[in-house]
Amino acid sequence: MTEGKASDAASRTRRVLIVDDDAEIVEAMRYAIEARGYQVIVARDGNQGLAMAERENPDLIILDMMMPKRSGFLVLEKLRRSDSFPVRVIMITANEGSRHKVYAEMLGVDDYIRKPFAMDRLMDSVDRLLAGV
Repeated sequence: MTEGKASDAASRTRRVLIVDDDAEIVEAMRYAIEARGYQVIVARDGNQGLAMAERENPDLIILDMMMPKRSGFLVLEKLRRSDSFPVRVIMITANEGSRHKVYAEMLGVDDYIRKPFAMDRLMDSVDRLLAGV
């Protein structure tokens, strides 16, 4: 068996960064995501999320829209301005406004899920987005 960068990438555990300030939602997502074999990293606000995204280089970010210190939109804008972060992003929100969804899509979000959501809906998106990583 040959070892190289391609096989390392294929066998490497996918890493998911959850950026959300709601501890109950974070724990529910963490449980479901880890059950699929992915590694989970958690940030509790937008500033911490941005710092962790830069430091940890996750394969996927699940980003809450409304958070302390820096909103999910501001985090997404910063990630998308940087060429070094072609990371997949799922935005979750309790906001019902359609203009927020349009703005998130304009910024290049990969999926947009409104709270409350079925965990199966989130996991389908996580699996789909990580399949191509």
